Amino acid sequence: MEDTEVRDLLSDLPHSILESILSRLPIRDAVSSSILSTKWRYRWTTLTHLVFDDNCVQTCNDRSLLEGNLISFITRTLFLHQGPIHKFQLSTSYLQCCPDIDQWLLFLSRSDVKELVLELGEGEWFRIPSCLFNCKKLTRLELCRCEFDPPPSFKGFLYLKSLNLYQVLVGPEAIESLISSCPVLESLSLSYFDSLALTVRAPNLKYLCLEGEFTDICLENTPQLLAMSVAMYMTEDTAEHFEQSSSCNFMKFLGGVPLLERLIGHIYFTKGSSHTSAATEATDLAFWAKECPKDCTFKQLKCVTMTEMSGVPHEMEFIKFLLATSPVLEEMSISPYVYVVDCRLNMLIELLKFRRASGQAKILFVQD
Repeated sequence: MEDTEVRDLLSDLPHSILESILSRLPIRDAVSSSILSTKWRYRWTTLTHLVFDDNCVQTCNDRSLLEGNLISFITRTLFLHQGPIHKFQLSTSYLQCCPDIDQWLLFLSRSDVKELVLELGEGEWFRIPSCLFNCKKLTRLELCRCEFDPPPSFKGFLYLKSLNLYQVLVGPEAIESLISSCPVLESLSLSYFDSLALTVRAPNLKYLCLEGEFTDICLENTPQLLAMSVAMYMTEDTAEHFEQSSSCNFMKFLGGVPLLERLIGHIYFTKGSSHTSAATEATDLAFWAKECPKDCTFKQLKCVTMTEMSGVPHEMEFIKFLLATSPVLEEMSISPYVYVVDCRLNMLIELLKFRRASGQAKILFVQD
Protein backbone atom coordinates (compact mmCIF):
# COMPACT_ATOMS: atom_id res chain seq x y z
CA MET A 1 0.00 0.00 0.00
CA GLU A 2 1.33 3.37 -0.96
CA ASP A 3 2.08 5.68 1.94
CA THR A 4 0.01 8.81 1.91
CA GLU A 5 0.81 11.94 3.90
CA VAL A 6 -1.82 12.72 6.48
CA ARG A 7 -2.56 16.44 6.26
CA ASP A 8 -2.66 18.35 9.54
CA LEU A 9 -5.85 20.30 8.92
CA LEU A 10 -5.92 21.86 12.38
CA SER A 11 -2.42 23.28 12.16
CA ASP A 12 -3.20 24.80 8.75
CA LEU A 13 -6.06 26.90 10.09
CA PRO A 14 -5.55 30.69 10.06
CA HIS A 15 -3.60 32.05 13.00
CA SER A 16 -6.58 34.06 14.28
CA ILE A 17 -8.71 30.90 14.52
CA LEU A 18 -5.97 28.93 16.27
CA GLU A 19 -5.51 31.75 18.76
CA SER A 20 -9.25 31.80 19.36
CA ILE A 21 -9.20 28.05 20.09
CA LEU A 22 -6.24 28.33 22.46
CA SER A 23 -7.76 31.32 24.25
CA ARG A 24 -10.77 29.18 25.21
CA LEU A 25 -8.58 26.59 26.90
CA PRO A 26 -7.30 26.86 30.48
CA ILE A 27 -3.82 28.38 30.34
CA ARG A 28 -2.26 25.11 31.55
CA ASP A 29 -3.77 23.22 28.58
CA ALA A 30 -2.86 25.98 26.15
CA VAL A 31 0.80 25.82 27.21
CA SER A 32 0.71 22.01 27.02
CA SER A 33 -0.30 22.24 23.35
CA SER A 34 3.38 22.93 22.60
CA ILE A 35 4.06 19.18 22.73
CA LEU A 36 1.68 18.38 19.85
CA SER A 37 4.18 19.16 17.11
CA THR A 38 6.86 21.62 16.10
CA LYS A 39 4.15 23.78 14.51
CA TRP A 40 2.44 24.10 17.88
CA ARG A 41 5.52 24.65 20.02
CA TYR A 42 5.21 28.42 20.27
CA ARG A 43 1.65 29.09 19.18
CA TRP A 44 0.43 29.72 22.74
CA THR A 45 3.13 32.36 23.33
CA THR A 46 1.13 34.99 21.43
CA LEU A 47 -2.05 34.65 23.49
CA THR A 48 -3.29 38.09 24.53
CA HIS A 49 -5.41 36.84 27.48
CA LEU A 50 -3.57 35.12 30.33
CA VAL A 51 -5.71 33.78 33.19
CA PHE A 52 -3.93 31.98 36.03
CA ASP A 53 -5.58 30.15 38.92
CA ASP A 54 -4.91 27.27 41.32
CA ASN A 55 -5.68 24.74 38.58
CA CYS A 56 -2.49 25.71 36.77
CA VAL A 57 -0.56 23.23 38.97
CA GLN A 58 -1.28 19.74 40.22
CA THR A 59 -2.63 19.60 43.75
CA CYS A 60 -0.65 18.04 46.58
CA ASN A 61 -0.44 18.23 50.37
CA ASP A 62 2.71 20.34 50.37
CA ARG A 63 1.58 23.99 50.26
CA SER A 64 5.10 25.38 49.80
CA LEU A 65 5.54 23.07 46.80
CA LEU A 66 2.23 24.28 45.34
CA GLU A 67 3.28 27.90 45.75
CA GLY A 68 6.67 27.25 44.17
CA ASN A 69 5.16 25.38 41.21
CA LEU A 70 2.59 28.12 40.57
CA ILE A 71 5.21 30.87 40.74
CA SER A 72 7.48 28.92 38.40
CA PHE A 73 4.64 28.31 35.91
CA ILE A 74 3.58 31.95 35.76
CA THR A 75 7.15 33.26 35.55
CA ARG A 76 8.03 30.83 32.75
CA THR A 77 4.83 31.69 30.86
CA LEU A 78 5.57 35.41 30.99
CA PHE A 79 9.25 34.86 30.10
CA LEU A 80 8.34 32.94 26.92
CA HIS A 81 5.42 35.15 25.95
CA GLN A 82 5.64 37.20 22.77
CA GLY A 83 3.64 40.25 21.79
CA PRO A 84 1.03 42.28 23.71
CA ILE A 85 -0.88 41.08 26.79
CA HIS A 86 -4.37 42.57 26.83
CA LYS A 87 -5.59 40.72 29.94
CA PHE A 88 -3.77 39.33 32.97
CA GLN A 89 -5.77 37.64 35.71
CA LEU A 90 -4.42 35.93 38.82
CA SER A 91 -7.03 34.25 41.02
CA THR A 92 -5.37 32.10 43.64
CA SER A 93 -5.58 31.03 47.27
CA TYR A 94 -1.94 29.87 47.26
CA LEU A 95 -0.24 33.25 46.96
CA GLN A 96 -0.62 36.22 49.31
CA CYS A 97 2.22 38.65 49.88
CA CYS A 98 4.55 37.32 47.20
CA PRO A 99 7.50 39.37 45.86
CA ASP A 100 7.27 37.58 42.51
CA ILE A 101 3.97 39.38 41.85
CA ASP A 102 5.90 42.66 41.90
CA GLN A 103 8.07 41.39 39.06
CA TRP A 104 5.05 40.23 37.07
CA LEU A 105 3.39 43.62 37.44
CA LEU A 106 6.59 45.35 36.36
CA PHE A 107 6.64 43.16 33.25
CA LEU A 108 2.97 43.91 32.56
CA SER A 109 3.47 47.66 32.98
CA ARG A 110 5.78 47.46 29.95
CA SER A 111 3.30 45.43 27.89
CA ASP A 112 0.39 47.88 27.63
CA VAL A 113 -1.92 45.55 29.59
CA LYS A 114 -5.57 46.60 29.35
CA GLU A 115 -7.30 44.34 31.89
CA LEU A 116 -5.75 43.47 35.24
CA VAL A 117 -7.38 41.26 37.88
CA LEU A 118 -5.66 40.28 41.14
CA GLU A 119 -7.59 38.03 43.54
CA LEU A 120 -5.20 36.78 46.19
CA GLY A 121 -5.58 34.39 49.11
CA GLU A 122 -6.28 35.06 52.78
CA GLY A 123 -3.38 36.09 54.96
CA GLU A 124 -0.96 38.99 54.73
CA TRP A 125 -2.30 41.45 52.17
CA PHE A 126 -0.28 42.20 49.09
CA ARG A 127 0.93 45.78 48.72
CA ILE A 128 0.56 46.97 45.15
CA PRO A 129 3.88 48.28 43.77
CA SER A 130 4.01 51.72 42.20
CA CYS A 131 4.68 50.23 38.76
CA LEU A 132 0.99 49.29 38.49
CA PHE A 133 0.18 52.98 38.16
CA ASN A 134 2.35 53.04 35.03
CA CYS A 135 -0.17 50.80 33.24
CA LYS A 136 -1.53 53.71 31.26
CA LYS A 137 -3.71 51.64 28.89
CA LEU A 138 -5.80 49.95 31.60
CA THR A 139 -9.52 49.75 30.84
CA ARG A 140 -10.44 47.36 33.69
CA LEU A 141 -8.88 46.98 37.14
CA GLU A 142 -9.98 44.53 39.85
CA LEU A 143 -8.11 44.14 43.13
CA CYS A 144 -8.99 41.80 46.00
CA ARG A 145 -7.26 41.70 49.40
CA CYS A 146 -4.61 44.23 48.48
CA GLU A 147 -3.41 47.59 49.74
CA PHE A 148 -2.14 50.48 47.69
CA ASP A 149 -1.26 54.14 47.79
CA PRO A 150 -0.95 55.93 44.43
CA PRO A 151 2.36 57.79 44.08
CA PRO A 152 2.30 61.61 43.95
CA SER A 153 3.22 61.50 40.26
CA PHE A 154 0.13 59.47 39.37
CA LYS A 155 -2.18 61.44 37.06
CA GLY A 156 -4.93 58.86 36.63
CA PHE A 157 -5.99 56.02 34.36
CA LEU A 158 -7.27 57.90 31.32
CA TYR A 159 -8.84 54.83 29.67
CA LEU A 160 -10.18 52.98 32.73
CA LYS A 161 -13.88 52.06 32.37
CA SER A 162 -14.30 49.48 35.14
CA LEU A 163 -12.91 49.63 38.69
CA ASN A 164 -13.62 46.93 41.27
CA LEU A 165 -11.99 47.07 44.71
CA TYR A 166 -12.84 44.25 47.15
CA GLN A 167 -11.32 44.26 50.64
CA VAL A 168 -8.72 46.82 49.66
CA LEU A 169 -6.80 48.99 52.11
CA VAL A 170 -6.59 52.52 50.78
CA GLY A 171 -6.99 55.96 52.32
CA PRO A 172 -10.31 57.80 51.74
CA GLU A 173 -8.63 60.71 49.99
CA ALA A 174 -6.68 58.31 47.75
CA ILE A 175 -9.80 56.42 46.66
CA GLU A 176 -11.69 59.62 45.87
CA SER A 177 -8.71 60.94 43.93
CA LEU A 178 -8.41 57.67 42.02
CA ILE A 179 -12.08 57.76 41.02
CA SER A 180 -12.02 61.38 39.90
CA SER A 181 -8.81 60.83 37.89
CA CYS A 182 -10.50 58.21 35.68
CA PRO A 183 -12.46 60.47 33.28
CA VAL A 184 -14.20 57.67 31.30
CA LEU A 185 -15.06 55.44 34.27
CA GLU A 186 -18.42 53.70 33.69
CA SER A 187 -18.58 50.97 36.35
CA LEU A 188 -17.47 51.27 39.99
CA SER A 189 -17.69 48.63 42.71
CA LEU A 190 -16.34 49.11 46.24
CA SER A 191 -16.86 46.24 48.68
CA TYR A 192 -16.06 45.77 52.37
CA PHE A 193 -14.83 49.23 53.25
CA ASP A 194 -14.96 50.28 56.90
CA SER A 195 -16.00 53.71 58.24
CA LEU A 196 -15.59 55.39 54.86
CA ALA A 197 -16.99 58.81 54.00
CA LEU A 198 -17.10 58.75 50.21
CA THR A 199 -17.61 61.45 47.60
CA VAL A 200 -17.96 60.19 44.04
CA ARG A 201 -17.03 62.46 41.15
CA ALA A 202 -17.37 60.50 37.91
CA PRO A 203 -19.25 62.25 35.09
CA ASN A 204 -19.49 59.12 32.89
CA LEU A 205 -20.36 56.63 35.64
CA LYS A 206 -23.32 54.37 34.75
CA TYR A 207 -23.16 51.53 37.29
CA LEU A 208 -22.34 51.89 40.99
CA CYS A 209 -22.14 49.14 43.63
CA LEU A 210 -21.20 49.99 47.22
CA GLU A 211 -20.96 47.51 50.09
CA GLY A 212 -19.56 48.17 53.54
CA GLU A 213 -19.69 50.47 56.52
CA PHE A 214 -20.09 53.96 55.07
CA THR A 215 -20.43 57.00 57.30
CA ASP A 216 -21.37 59.23 54.38
CA ILE A 217 -22.01 58.91 50.65
CA CYS A 218 -22.17 61.88 48.29
CA LEU A 219 -22.76 61.62 44.56
CA GLU A 220 -21.37 64.98 43.57
CA ASN A 221 -21.00 64.55 39.80
CA THR A 222 -22.71 61.41 38.48
CA PRO A 223 -25.30 62.65 35.94
CA GLN A 224 -25.11 59.49 33.78
CA LEU A 225 -25.78 56.97 36.56
CA LEU A 226 -28.29 54.30 35.45
CA ALA A 227 -28.12 51.63 38.17
CA MET A 228 -27.06 51.77 41.79
CA SER A 229 -26.81 49.15 44.53
CA VAL A 230 -25.92 50.16 48.08
CA ALA A 231 -25.45 47.63 50.89
CA MET A 232 -24.67 49.27 54.22
CA TYR A 233 -23.52 47.63 57.42
CA MET A 234 -24.88 49.64 60.33
CA THR A 235 -23.23 49.60 63.72
CA GLU A 236 -24.71 51.48 66.65
CA ASP A 237 -22.16 54.28 66.16
CA THR A 238 -22.92 54.56 62.44
CA ALA A 239 -26.67 54.68 63.04
CA GLU A 240 -26.19 57.40 65.66
CA HIS A 241 -24.05 59.39 63.21
CA PHE A 242 -26.80 59.36 60.57
CA GLU A 243 -29.45 60.37 63.06
CA GLN A 244 -27.45 63.28 64.49
CA SER A 245 -25.90 64.61 61.28
CA SER A 246 -28.11 67.30 59.80
CA SER A 247 -25.87 67.67 56.73
CA CYS A 248 -25.48 63.99 55.91
CA ASN A 249 -24.94 63.74 52.16
CA PHE A 250 -26.12 60.14 52.08
CA MET A 251 -29.64 61.36 52.71
CA LYS A 252 -29.37 63.83 49.81
CA PHE A 253 -27.47 61.83 47.22
CA LEU A 254 -30.45 60.95 45.02
CA GLY A 255 -30.76 64.51 43.79
CA GLY A 256 -27.84 64.13 41.36
CA VAL A 257 -28.96 61.02 39.46
CA PRO A 258 -31.66 62.15 36.97
CA LEU A 259 -31.20 59.11 34.67
CA LEU A 260 -31.40 56.47 37.39
CA GLU A 261 -33.32 53.37 36.22
CA ARG A 262 -32.56 50.79 38.90
CA LEU A 263 -32.04 51.26 42.64
CA ILE A 264 -31.22 48.48 45.12
CA GLY A 265 -30.70 49.15 48.82
CA HIS A 266 -29.70 46.81 51.63
CA ILE A 267 -29.08 47.73 55.26
CA TYR A 268 -27.56 45.15 57.57
CA PHE A 269 -27.60 45.91 61.28
CA THR A 270 -24.73 44.35 63.12
CA LYS A 271 -24.99 42.82 66.58
CA GLY A 272 -25.78 45.35 69.27
CA SER A 273 -27.15 47.99 66.91
CA SER A 274 -30.23 49.70 68.33
CA HIS A 275 -31.59 50.65 64.92
CA THR A 276 -35.29 50.46 65.66
CA SER A 277 -35.20 52.77 68.69
CA ALA A 278 -32.89 55.28 67.00
CA ALA A 279 -35.09 55.50 63.93
CA THR A 280 -38.31 55.65 65.94
CA GLU A 281 -37.08 58.57 68.01
CA ALA A 282 -36.14 60.62 64.94
CA THR A 283 -38.31 63.70 64.62
CA ASP A 284 -37.61 65.25 61.20
CA LEU A 285 -40.00 63.15 59.11
CA ALA A 286 -40.46 65.92 56.54
CA PHE A 287 -36.82 65.66 55.53
CA TRP A 288 -37.40 64.56 51.92
CA ALA A 289 -39.92 67.30 51.19
CA LYS A 290 -37.68 70.00 52.69
CA GLU A 291 -34.19 68.97 51.55
CA CYS A 292 -34.73 67.66 48.02
CA PRO A 293 -35.23 70.03 45.07
CA LYS A 294 -38.86 70.97 44.43
CA ASP A 295 -38.67 69.58 40.89
CA CYS A 296 -36.94 66.36 41.93
CA THR A 297 -38.28 63.65 39.62
CA PHE A 298 -36.78 60.27 38.75
CA LYS A 299 -37.92 60.22 35.13
CA GLN A 300 -36.11 56.97 34.27
CA LEU A 301 -36.45 54.97 37.49
CA LYS A 302 -38.24 51.68 36.77
CA CYS A 303 -37.13 49.25 39.48
CA VAL A 304 -36.51 49.67 43.22
CA THR A 305 -35.48 46.90 45.61
CA MET A 306 -35.20 47.40 49.38
CA THR A 307 -34.44 44.77 51.99
CA GLU A 308 -34.37 44.52 55.79
CA MET A 309 -37.12 47.15 56.13
CA SER A 310 -38.52 47.62 59.62
CA GLY A 311 -41.43 49.94 58.82
CA VAL A 312 -40.10 52.76 61.02
CA PRO A 313 -41.14 56.33 60.10
CA HIS A 314 -38.01 57.40 58.21
CA GLU A 315 -38.10 54.28 56.03
CA MET A 316 -41.77 54.75 55.21
CA GLU A 317 -41.24 58.43 54.34
CA PHE A 318 -38.43 57.46 51.96
CA ILE A 319 -40.67 54.90 50.21
CA LYS A 320 -43.45 57.48 50.01
CA PHE A 321 -41.01 59.98 48.47
CA LEU A 322 -39.85 57.50 45.80
CA LEU A 323 -43.38 56.49 44.83
CA ALA A 324 -44.45 60.13 44.47
CA THR A 325 -41.47 61.18 42.33
CA SER A 326 -41.04 58.19 39.95
CA PRO A 327 -43.52 58.55 37.04
CA VAL A 328 -42.32 55.47 35.09
CA LEU A 329 -41.76 53.16 38.05
CA GLU A 330 -42.74 49.58 37.22
CA GLU A 331 -41.83 47.62 40.34
CA MET A 332 -40.89 48.28 43.96
CA SER A 333 -39.84 45.18 45.90
CA ILE A 334 -39.77 45.42 49.70
CA SER A 335 -38.49 42.74 52.07
CA PRO A 336 -39.25 43.25 55.79
CA TYR A 337 -36.65 42.84 58.50
CA VAL A 338 -36.83 39.20 59.54
CA TYR A 339 -37.06 39.91 63.27
CA VAL A 340 -39.81 42.52 63.01
CA VAL A 341 -42.93 40.35 62.72
CA ASP A 342 -45.60 42.44 64.41
CA CYS A 343 -45.14 45.46 62.15
CA ARG A 344 -45.46 43.67 58.81
CA LEU A 345 -49.23 44.02 58.44
CA ASN A 346 -49.17 47.69 59.48
CA MET A 347 -46.34 48.31 57.02
CA LEU A 348 -48.30 46.71 54.19
CA ILE A 349 -51.48 48.69 55.00
CA GLU A 350 -49.54 51.95 55.04
CA LEU A 351 -47.78 51.15 51.74
CA LEU A 352 -51.13 50.76 50.00
CA LYS A 353 -52.11 54.30 51.06
CA PHE A 354 -49.16 56.02 49.40
CA ARG A 355 -49.75 58.02 46.22
CA ARG A 356 -47.96 56.69 43.14
CA ALA A 357 -46.80 58.94 40.31
CA SER A 358 -46.80 55.90 38.03
CA GLY A 359 -50.07 54.16 37.32
CA GLN A 360 -48.13 51.02 36.40
CA ALA A 361 -46.17 50.78 39.65
CA LYS A 362 -46.48 47.45 41.46
CA ILE A 363 -45.45 47.03 45.07
CA LEU A 364 -44.15 43.54 45.86
CA PHE A 365 -44.10 42.75 49.57
CA VAL A 366 -41.62 39.83 49.81
CA GLN A 367 -41.69 37.71 52.96
CA ASP A 368 -39.04 35.01 53.32
